[in-house]
Amino acid sequence: MMVSESLSASIKSIMDVIGHNYDVVLREIALGNTGRKAAIIYITTLGNAEVINKSVLQPLMQMKAADGDAISDRFKERVIDGTIVLTELVEDDSAEVCIRNILSGNTVLIIDQISSYIILSTAHLEGRSIEEPKSESVVRGSREGFVENISTNISLIRQRIKDPTFTMLQYHVGKRTERELVIAFIKDIANDQIVEEVCRRIETIHIDDAGDSGFIEQFIEDNTFSPFPQVMNTERPDRVVNALMEGKVAILLDGTPFVLIVPVTFPMMLYSPEDNNERWMYSSLIRMMRYILAFVSLYLPSLYIAFISFHQGLIPTKLAISITSSREGVPFPTFVEAMMMEITIEILREAAIRLPRPIGQAIGMVGGLVIGQSAVQAGIVSPIMVIVVAVTAISSYTIPIYSAGIAMRMLRFFMMFAASMLGLYGIIMVTLLLLSHIMKLKSFGTNYAGVFVHYHPSNWKDSIIKYPLKWIKERPNLIDPKDKKRAN
Repeated sequence: MMVSESLSASIKSIMDVIGHNYDVVLREIALGNTGRKAAIIYITTLGNAEVINKSVLQPLMQMKAADGDAISDRFKERVIDGTIVLTELVEDDSAEVCIRNILSGNTVLIIDQISSYIILSTAHLEGRSIEEPKSESVVRGSREGFVENISTNISLIRQRIKDPTFTMLQYHVGKRTERELVIAFIKDIANDQIVEEVCRRIETIHIDDAGDSGFIEQFIEDNTFSPFPQVMNTERPDRVVNALMEGKVAILLDGTPFVLIVPVTFPMMLYSPEDNNERWMYSSLIRMMRYILAFVSLYLPSLYIAFISFHQGLIPTKLAISITSSREGVPFPTFVEAMMMEITIEILREAAIRLPRPIGQAIGMVGGLVIGQSAVQAGIVSPIMVIVVAVTAISSYTIPIYSAGIAMRMLRFFMMFAASMLGLYGIIMVTLLLLSHIMKLKSFGTNYAGVFVHYHPSNWKDSIIKYPLKWIKERPNLIDPKDKKRAN
Protein backbone atom coordinates (compact mmCIF):
# COMPACT_ATOMS: atom_id res chain seq x y z
CA MET A 1 0.00 0.00 0.00
CA MET A 2 1.39 3.38 -1.03
CA VAL A 3 1.29 6.60 0.95
CA SER A 4 -1.43 9.16 0.21
CA GLU A 5 -1.03 12.94 0.23
CA SER A 6 -4.15 13.08 2.42
CA LEU A 7 -3.20 12.96 6.11
CA SER A 8 -6.33 11.08 7.16
CA ALA A 9 -5.95 8.48 4.40
CA SER A 10 -2.31 7.84 5.29
CA ILE A 11 -3.13 7.48 8.97
CA LYS A 12 -5.99 5.10 8.19
CA SER A 13 -3.77 2.84 6.09
CA ILE A 14 -1.57 2.21 9.15
CA MET A 15 -4.09 2.34 11.99
CA ASP A 16 -6.37 -0.16 10.26
CA VAL A 17 -3.60 -2.71 10.69
CA ILE A 18 -2.15 -1.97 14.15
CA GLY A 19 -4.52 0.56 15.68
CA HIS A 20 -6.38 -1.97 17.85
CA ASN A 21 -3.39 -2.28 20.22
CA TYR A 22 -3.59 -0.32 23.47
CA ASP A 23 0.08 0.73 23.41
CA VAL A 24 -0.08 2.23 19.89
CA VAL A 25 -0.05 6.03 20.09
CA LEU A 26 -1.40 8.30 17.37
CA ARG A 27 -0.66 11.99 18.00
CA GLU A 28 -1.93 14.60 15.55
CA ILE A 29 -0.21 18.01 15.80
CA ALA A 30 -0.06 21.39 14.11
CA LEU A 31 3.34 22.27 12.68
CA GLY A 32 3.71 25.65 14.42
CA ASN A 33 2.28 28.52 12.40
CA THR A 34 3.05 26.96 9.02
CA GLY A 35 -0.58 26.05 8.48
CA ARG A 36 0.21 22.37 7.99
CA LYS A 37 -0.80 19.40 10.11
CA ALA A 38 1.07 16.18 10.84
CA ALA A 39 0.78 13.00 12.87
CA ILE A 40 3.20 10.65 14.58
CA ILE A 41 2.57 6.97 15.28
CA TYR A 42 4.66 4.89 17.68
CA ILE A 43 4.40 2.15 20.31
CA THR A 44 4.93 3.34 23.88
CA THR A 45 6.39 0.04 25.08
CA LEU A 46 9.11 0.06 22.38
CA GLY A 47 9.78 3.74 21.68
CA ASN A 48 11.91 6.19 23.68
CA ALA A 49 9.35 8.74 24.91
CA GLU A 50 12.00 11.27 25.94
CA VAL A 51 13.62 11.28 22.51
CA ILE A 52 10.22 11.55 20.80
CA ASN A 53 9.21 14.53 22.95
CA LYS A 54 12.48 16.47 22.75
CA SER A 55 13.75 15.63 19.28
CA VAL A 56 10.49 15.23 17.34
CA LEU A 57 7.41 16.79 18.92
CA GLN A 58 8.88 20.01 20.33
CA PRO A 59 10.80 21.05 17.18
CA LEU A 60 7.80 20.27 14.95
CA MET A 61 5.28 22.14 17.11
CA GLN A 62 7.59 25.19 17.30
CA MET A 63 8.17 25.52 13.54
CA LYS A 64 7.90 28.99 12.03
CA ALA A 65 6.43 29.79 8.67
CA ALA A 66 8.95 30.42 5.89
CA ASP A 67 9.02 31.24 2.22
CA GLY A 68 8.46 28.23 0.03
CA ASP A 69 6.33 26.27 2.55
CA ALA A 70 3.61 25.97 -0.04
CA ILE A 71 5.91 23.73 -2.10
CA SER A 72 5.62 20.27 -0.52
CA ASP A 73 9.08 19.04 -1.47
CA ARG A 74 10.81 22.15 -0.09
CA PHE A 75 8.76 21.95 3.12
CA LYS A 76 9.65 18.28 3.55
CA GLU A 77 13.36 19.09 3.14
CA ARG A 78 13.05 21.80 5.79
CA VAL A 79 11.46 19.34 8.22
CA ILE A 80 14.09 16.68 7.62
CA ASP A 81 17.20 18.84 7.37
CA GLY A 82 16.45 21.68 9.76
CA THR A 83 13.78 20.68 12.25
CA ILE A 84 13.96 17.10 13.48
CA VAL A 85 16.95 16.58 15.77
CA LEU A 86 17.76 12.94 14.99
CA THR A 87 20.73 11.35 13.25
CA GLU A 88 18.81 8.41 11.79
CA LEU A 89 15.73 8.91 9.64
CA VAL A 90 14.62 7.60 6.26
CA GLU A 91 11.80 8.18 3.81
CA ASP A 92 9.54 5.47 2.45
CA ASP A 93 6.26 5.36 0.58
CA SER A 94 5.20 1.85 1.65
CA ALA A 95 2.76 1.41 4.52
CA GLU A 96 4.01 -2.16 5.05
CA VAL A 97 7.56 -0.92 5.66
CA CYS A 98 6.26 1.72 8.08
CA ILE A 99 4.24 -0.83 10.02
CA ARG A 100 7.29 -3.07 10.35
CA ASN A 101 9.31 -0.12 11.67
CA ILE A 102 6.61 0.87 14.15
CA LEU A 103 6.52 -2.70 15.46
CA SER A 104 10.32 -2.49 15.83
CA GLY A 105 10.09 0.59 18.07
CA ASN A 106 10.57 3.39 15.55
CA THR A 107 8.28 6.38 14.99
CA VAL A 108 6.53 7.26 11.72
CA LEU A 109 5.88 10.91 10.87
CA ILE A 110 3.09 11.70 8.40
CA ILE A 111 2.79 15.27 7.07
CA ASP A 112 -0.30 16.53 5.30
CA GLN A 113 0.16 16.90 1.53
CA ILE A 114 3.53 15.07 1.66
CA SER A 115 3.59 11.87 -0.43
CA SER A 116 6.01 9.85 1.74
CA TYR A 117 6.36 8.58 5.27
CA ILE A 118 9.29 9.72 7.41
CA ILE A 119 10.62 6.93 9.61
CA LEU A 120 12.44 8.12 12.74
CA SER A 121 14.84 5.95 14.73
CA THR A 122 13.44 6.15 18.27
CA ALA A 123 13.56 2.50 19.36
CA HIS A 124 14.48 1.85 22.97
CA LEU A 125 14.48 -1.86 23.71
CA GLU A 126 15.25 -3.15 27.17
CA GLY A 127 17.89 -5.85 27.45
CA ARG A 128 20.48 -7.30 29.75
CA SER A 129 23.96 -5.85 29.97
CA ILE A 130 27.09 -7.53 28.60
CA GLU A 131 28.15 -10.40 30.84
CA GLU A 132 30.57 -13.31 30.83
CA PRO A 133 29.30 -16.18 28.64
CA LYS A 134 27.61 -18.90 30.65
CA SER A 135 28.13 -21.76 28.20
CA GLU A 136 31.80 -21.06 27.29
CA SER A 137 34.01 -20.05 30.17
CA VAL A 138 37.77 -19.56 29.86
CA VAL A 139 40.58 -18.88 32.30
CA ARG A 140 42.49 -16.43 30.11
CA GLY A 141 40.61 -14.40 27.56
CA SER A 142 37.84 -11.88 27.00
CA ARG A 143 35.03 -11.86 29.58
CA GLU A 144 32.51 -10.28 27.22
CA GLY A 145 29.68 -12.34 25.79
CA PHE A 146 26.97 -11.70 23.25
CA VAL A 147 23.52 -10.54 24.39
CA GLU A 148 20.05 -10.67 22.85
CA ASN A 149 20.34 -7.28 21.11
CA ILE A 150 21.82 -7.64 17.62
CA SER A 151 23.12 -4.04 17.57
CA THR A 152 25.11 -4.68 20.73
CA ASN A 153 26.49 -7.92 19.28
CA ILE A 154 27.56 -6.15 16.09
CA SER A 155 29.31 -3.47 18.14
CA LEU A 156 31.22 -6.16 20.08
CA ILE A 157 32.58 -7.49 16.79
CA ARG A 158 33.27 -4.06 15.27
CA GLN A 159 35.28 -3.08 18.35
CA ARG A 160 37.65 -5.92 17.54
CA ILE A 161 37.74 -5.64 13.73
CA LYS A 162 38.85 -2.33 12.23
CA ASP A 163 39.17 -3.75 8.72
CA PRO A 164 37.27 -1.53 6.20
CA THR A 165 36.36 -4.64 4.19
CA PHE A 166 34.40 -6.07 7.12
CA THR A 167 31.00 -6.52 5.48
CA MET A 168 27.52 -7.13 6.86
CA LEU A 169 24.48 -8.11 4.81
CA GLN A 170 21.04 -7.59 6.34
CA TYR A 171 18.09 -9.95 5.98
CA HIS A 172 14.75 -10.42 7.71
CA VAL A 173 13.50 -13.91 8.62
CA GLY A 174 10.13 -14.91 10.01
CA LYS A 175 6.87 -14.16 8.23
CA ARG A 176 5.09 -13.02 11.40
CA THR A 177 7.99 -11.52 13.37
CA GLU A 178 10.55 -10.45 10.73
CA ARG A 179 13.58 -10.72 12.96
CA GLU A 180 16.70 -9.00 11.75
CA LEU A 181 19.47 -11.32 10.58
CA VAL A 182 22.98 -10.23 9.63
CA ILE A 183 25.58 -12.17 7.65
CA ALA A 184 29.07 -10.93 8.56
CA PHE A 185 32.38 -11.67 6.81
CA ILE A 186 35.62 -9.99 5.79
CA LYS A 187 35.34 -9.40 2.07
CA ASP A 188 39.08 -9.58 1.34
CA ILE A 189 39.41 -12.95 3.09
CA ALA A 190 36.15 -14.91 2.79
CA ASN A 191 35.56 -17.16 -0.20
CA ASP A 192 32.84 -15.64 -2.42
CA GLN A 193 31.28 -19.02 -3.15
CA ILE A 194 30.78 -19.73 0.55
CA VAL A 195 29.27 -16.29 1.14
CA GLU A 196 26.89 -16.74 -1.80
CA GLU A 197 25.86 -20.18 -0.55
CA VAL A 198 25.15 -18.82 2.93
CA CYS A 199 23.03 -16.03 1.45
CA ARG A 200 21.16 -18.48 -0.78
CA ARG A 201 20.27 -20.75 2.13
CA ILE A 202 19.16 -17.83 4.29
CA GLU A 203 16.88 -16.60 1.50
CA THR A 204 15.17 -20.01 1.31
CA ILE A 205 14.08 -19.93 4.98
CA HIS A 206 10.30 -19.68 5.30
CA ILE A 207 9.04 -19.75 8.87
CA ASP A 208 6.60 -17.81 11.04
CA ASP A 209 9.13 -17.01 13.76
CA ALA A 210 12.84 -17.74 13.99
CA GLY A 211 12.92 -17.68 17.78
CA ASP A 212 16.61 -18.52 18.12
CA SER A 213 19.69 -19.13 16.01
CA GLY A 214 18.96 -22.84 16.44
CA PHE A 215 16.04 -22.41 14.00
CA ILE A 216 18.43 -20.95 11.42
CA GLU A 217 20.97 -23.70 12.04
CA GLN A 218 18.42 -26.43 11.30
CA PHE A 219 17.37 -24.76 8.04
CA ILE A 220 20.87 -24.23 6.63
CA GLU A 221 22.74 -27.38 7.71
CA ASP A 222 23.84 -29.81 5.00
CA ASN A 223 22.71 -33.12 6.50
CA THR A 224 19.63 -33.08 8.72
CA PHE A 225 20.08 -36.71 9.76
CA SER A 226 23.70 -36.46 10.89
CA PRO A 227 24.34 -36.56 14.65
CA PHE A 228 27.18 -34.06 14.25
CA PRO A 229 26.56 -30.29 14.36
CA GLN A 230 27.52 -28.76 11.00
CA VAL A 231 27.11 -25.19 12.22
CA MET A 232 28.97 -23.85 15.25
CA ASN A 233 27.17 -21.67 17.78
CA THR A 234 28.99 -19.47 20.25
CA GLU A 235 28.46 -16.70 22.81
CA ARG A 236 32.04 -15.44 22.54
CA PRO A 237 32.95 -12.45 20.32
CA ASP A 238 36.62 -13.49 20.30
CA ARG A 239 35.73 -16.88 18.81
CA VAL A 240 33.68 -15.16 16.09
CA VAL A 241 36.53 -12.74 15.32
CA ASN A 242 39.03 -15.62 15.05
CA ALA A 243 36.68 -17.39 12.64
CA LEU A 244 36.20 -14.26 10.51
CA MET A 245 39.96 -13.80 10.31
CA GLU A 246 40.22 -17.32 8.88
CA GLY A 247 37.68 -16.57 6.14
CA LYS A 248 34.58 -18.01 7.76
CA VAL A 249 31.12 -16.42 7.86
CA ALA A 250 29.16 -15.39 10.97
CA ILE A 251 25.37 -15.26 11.20
CA LEU A 252 23.81 -12.98 13.83
CA LEU A 253 20.09 -13.08 14.68
CA ASP A 254 18.24 -10.51 16.75
CA GLY A 255 16.87 -11.88 20.02
CA THR A 256 19.54 -14.49 20.76
CA PRO A 257 23.06 -14.34 22.24
CA PHE A 258 24.25 -17.27 20.12
CA VAL A 259 26.04 -16.41 16.88
CA LEU A 260 26.47 -19.06 14.17
CA ILE A 261 29.76 -19.75 12.36
CA VAL A 262 30.05 -21.56 9.02
CA PRO A 263 31.64 -23.60 7.59
CA VAL A 264 32.96 -25.80 10.39
CA THR A 265 34.91 -29.01 10.81
CA PHE A 266 34.87 -31.54 13.63
CA PRO A 267 38.36 -30.56 14.87
CA MET A 268 36.98 -27.02 15.35
CA MET A 269 34.62 -28.43 17.98
CA LEU A 270 37.63 -29.35 20.09
CA TYR A 271 39.27 -25.90 19.88
CA SER A 272 38.82 -23.13 22.41
CA PRO A 273 39.54 -19.38 22.08
CA GLU A 274 41.83 -19.80 25.05
CA ASP A 275 44.21 -21.87 22.89
CA ASN A 276 45.36 -18.70 21.12
CA ASN A 277 45.97 -16.86 24.38
CA GLU A 278 48.27 -19.44 25.94
CA ARG A 279 51.78 -20.48 24.89
CA TRP A 280 51.96 -23.14 22.20
CA MET A 281 53.23 -25.96 24.47
CA TYR A 282 50.35 -25.69 26.92
CA SER A 283 47.78 -25.27 24.13
CA SER A 284 49.12 -28.34 22.31
CA LEU A 285 48.99 -30.42 25.48
CA ILE A 286 45.41 -29.35 26.23
CA ARG A 287 44.30 -30.07 22.66
CA MET A 288 45.80 -33.55 22.69
CA MET A 289 44.08 -34.17 26.01
CA ARG A 290 40.73 -33.09 24.50
CA TYR A 291 41.14 -35.58 21.65
CA ILE A 292 41.96 -38.36 24.11
CA LEU A 293 39.03 -37.48 26.37
CA ALA A 294 36.67 -37.29 23.38
CA PHE A 295 37.78 -40.85 22.58
CA VAL A 296 37.20 -41.87 26.21
CA SER A 297 33.76 -40.26 26.22
CA LEU A 298 32.74 -42.20 23.12
CA TYR A 299 34.34 -45.60 23.70
CA LEU A 300 34.99 -46.29 27.40
CA PRO A 301 31.59 -47.82 28.38
CA SER A 302 31.40 -49.88 25.19
CA LEU A 303 34.95 -51.18 25.61
CA TYR A 304 34.16 -52.15 29.20
CA ILE A 305 31.07 -54.04 28.04
CA ALA A 306 33.00 -55.77 25.23
CA PHE A 307 35.88 -56.89 27.46
CA ILE A 308 33.68 -58.12 30.32
CA SER A 309 31.07 -59.87 28.14
CA PHE A 310 33.13 -61.24 25.21
CA HIS A 311 36.87 -60.81 25.57
CA GLN A 312 37.79 -61.62 29.16
CA GLY A 313 41.02 -63.19 27.95
CA LEU A 314 42.32 -59.75 26.89
CA ILE A 315 42.10 -58.42 30.46
CA PRO A 316 45.20 -58.84 32.67
CA THR A 317 44.68 -61.62 35.22
CA LYS A 318 44.88 -59.51 38.37
CA LEU A 319 42.56 -56.87 36.93
CA ALA A 320 40.13 -59.56 35.77
CA ILE A 321 40.04 -61.08 39.28
CA SER A 322 39.45 -57.62 40.78
CA ILE A 323 36.60 -56.85 38.38
CA THR A 324 35.02 -60.27 38.90
CA SER A 325 35.07 -59.89 42.67
CA SER A 326 33.56 -56.41 42.46
CA ARG A 327 30.73 -57.73 40.24
CA GLU A 328 29.91 -60.58 42.60
CA GLY A 329 26.23 -60.42 43.49
CA VAL A 330 25.27 -57.97 40.70
CA PRO A 331 22.06 -59.43 39.17
CA PHE A 332 22.24 -57.68 35.78
CA PRO A 333 24.39 -58.26 32.70
CA THR A 334 27.10 -55.71 32.05
CA PHE A 335 25.15 -54.01 29.28
CA VAL A 336 22.03 -53.51 31.43
CA GLU A 337 24.20 -52.29 34.29
CA ALA A 338 25.94 -49.75 32.05
CA MET A 339 22.68 -48.57 30.49
CA MET A 340 21.09 -47.99 33.89
CA MET A 341 24.01 -45.87 35.05
CA GLU A 342 24.29 -43.92 31.79
CA ILE A 343 20.56 -43.14 31.77
CA THR A 344 20.78 -42.09 35.42
CA ILE A 345 23.64 -39.71 34.59
CA GLU A 346 21.63 -38.22 31.71
CA ILE A 347 18.63 -37.72 34.00
CA LEU A 348 20.78 -35.96 36.60
CA ARG A 349 22.40 -33.82 33.92
CA GLU A 350 19.04 -32.74 32.52
CA ALA A 351 17.61 -32.06 35.99
CA ALA A 352 20.64 -29.94 36.89
CA ILE A 353 20.13 -27.82 33.76
CA ARG A 354 16.38 -27.26 34.21
CA LEU A 355 16.35 -26.50 37.93
CA PRO A 356 17.39 -23.11 39.38
CA ARG A 357 21.18 -22.80 39.53
CA PRO A 358 21.74 -23.33 43.32
CA ILE A 359 19.38 -26.32 43.39
CA GLY A 360 20.72 -27.68 40.11
CA GLN A 361 24.31 -27.76 41.37
CA ALA A 362 23.21 -29.62 44.49
CA ILE A 363 21.20 -32.13 42.44
CA GLY A 364 24.10 -32.71 40.06
CA MET A 365 26.79 -33.36 42.66
CA VAL A 366 24.88 -34.79 45.64
CA GLY A 367 22.47 -36.76 43.47
CA GLY A 368 25.30 -38.48 41.61
CA LEU A 369 27.15 -39.38 44.82
CA VAL A 370 24.07 -40.59 46.68
CA ILE A 371 22.63 -42.63 43.81
CA GLY A 372 26.00 -44.16 42.90
CA GLN A 373 26.83 -45.12 46.47
CA SER A 374 23.33 -46.45 47.12
CA ALA A 375 23.36 -48.54 43.94
CA VAL A 376 26.70 -50.10 44.90
CA GLN A 377 25.56 -50.87 48.46
CA ALA A 378 22.34 -52.40 47.15
CA GLY A 379 24.33 -54.65 44.83
CA ILE A 380 22.61 -53.32 41.70
CA VAL A 381 25.82 -52.12 40.05
CA SER A 382 29.49 -52.76 40.64
CA PRO A 383 31.96 -50.13 41.90
CA ILE A 384 34.02 -50.40 38.72
CA MET A 385 30.94 -49.50 36.66
CA VAL A 386 30.40 -46.37 38.73
CA ILE A 387 34.01 -45.39 38.03
CA VAL A 388 33.63 -46.04 34.28
CA VAL A 389 30.45 -43.97 34.01
CA ALA A 390 31.88 -41.13 36.13
CA VAL A 391 35.07 -40.90 34.04
CA THR A 392 32.98 -40.97 30.85
CA ALA A 393 30.69 -38.18 32.06
CA ILE A 394 33.60 -35.97 33.14
CA SER A 395 35.37 -36.57 29.82
CA SER A 396 32.33 -35.41 27.87
CA TYR A 397 32.40 -32.10 29.76
CA THR A 398 35.85 -31.27 28.37
CA ILE A 399 34.49 -30.77 24.83
CA PRO A 400 34.30 -26.95 24.43
CA ILE A 401 31.20 -26.92 22.19
CA TYR A 402 28.08 -28.18 23.97
CA SER A 403 26.34 -29.44 20.80
CA ALA A 404 29.40 -31.55 19.92
CA GLY A 405 29.27 -33.09 23.41
CA ILE A 406 25.63 -34.03 22.82
CA ALA A 407 26.62 -35.83 19.60
CA MET A 408 29.25 -37.85 21.45
CA ARG A 409 26.72 -38.77 24.14
CA MET A 410 24.21 -40.05 21.55
CA LEU A 411 26.84 -42.07 19.68
CA ARG A 412 28.02 -43.58 22.95
CA PHE A 413 24.73 -45.48 23.26
CA PHE A 414 25.09 -46.90 19.73
CA MET A 415 28.57 -48.08 20.64
CA MET A 416 27.23 -49.74 23.78
CA PHE A 417 24.52 -51.58 21.82
CA ALA A 418 27.09 -52.78 19.26
CA ALA A 419 29.46 -53.93 22.03
CA SER A 420 26.67 -55.85 23.78
CA MET A 421 25.88 -57.81 20.60
CA LEU A 422 29.27 -58.41 18.92
CA GLY A 423 31.91 -57.19 21.34
CA LEU A 424 34.95 -55.51 19.79
CA TYR A 425 33.75 -56.52 16.33
CA GLY A 426 30.57 -54.52 16.84
CA ILE A 427 32.56 -51.50 18.03
CA ILE A 428 34.82 -51.74 14.97
CA MET A 429 31.84 -51.99 12.59
CA VAL A 430 30.11 -48.93 14.08
CA THR A 431 33.42 -47.06 14.05
CA LEU A 432 33.92 -47.79 10.34
CA LEU A 433 30.37 -46.61 9.58
CA LEU A 434 30.98 -43.49 11.65
CA LEU A 435 34.27 -42.71 9.90
CA SER A 436 32.65 -43.25 6.52
CA HIS A 437 29.89 -40.83 7.43
CA ILE A 438 32.32 -38.17 8.69
CA MET A 439 34.46 -38.45 5.55
CA LYS A 440 31.43 -37.85 3.32
CA LEU A 441 29.87 -35.13 5.49
CA LYS A 442 30.18 -31.54 4.25
CA SER A 443 29.63 -28.16 5.84
CA PHE A 444 29.00 -25.59 3.10
CA GLY A 445 31.25 -27.49 0.74
CA THR A 446 34.02 -28.05 3.31
CA ASN A 447 35.08 -31.55 4.39
CA TYR A 448 33.79 -32.06 7.93
CA ALA A 449 36.79 -34.21 8.82
CA GLY A 450 38.99 -31.15 8.25
CA VAL A 451 42.72 -31.68 8.34
CA PHE A 452 42.32 -35.47 8.44
CA VAL A 453 41.26 -35.60 4.77
CA HIS A 454 42.63 -32.32 3.44
CA TYR A 455 46.37 -32.31 3.86
CA HIS A 456 48.11 -28.99 3.71
CA PRO A 457 51.03 -27.81 5.90
CA SER A 458 49.23 -24.59 6.88
CA ASN A 459 46.30 -26.59 8.27
CA TRP A 460 48.37 -28.89 10.46
CA LYS A 461 50.20 -26.02 12.13
CA ASP A 462 47.03 -25.20 14.07
CA SER A 463 45.45 -28.64 14.48
CA ILE A 464 46.20 -31.24 17.15
CA ILE A 465 49.63 -29.73 17.78
CA LYS A 466 49.54 -25.95 17.87
CA TYR A 467 52.69 -24.35 16.49
CA PRO A 468 54.04 -21.08 17.91
CA LEU A 469 52.03 -18.16 16.51
CA LYS A 470 55.02 -16.64 14.72
CA TRP A 471 55.34 -19.86 12.68
CA ILE A 472 51.70 -19.82 11.55
CA LYS A 473 52.01 -17.54 8.53
CA GLU A 474 49.12 -18.87 6.43
CA ARG A 475 45.40 -19.10 6.99
CA PRO A 476 43.79 -22.58 6.96
CA ASN A 477 43.50 -23.75 3.37
CA LEU A 478 40.34 -25.79 3.97
CA ILE A 479 37.94 -23.09 2.75
CA ASP A 480 40.28 -21.53 0.17
CA PRO A 481 40.37 -17.95 1.53
CA LYS A 482 41.20 -15.07 -0.83
CA ASP A 483 44.03 -13.76 1.32
CA LYS A 484 46.03 -16.82 2.30
CA LYS A 485 48.77 -14.96 4.18
CA ARG A 486 48.47 -13.77 7.76
CA ALA A 487 49.95 -10.38 8.61
CA ASN A 488 52.70 -11.59 10.93
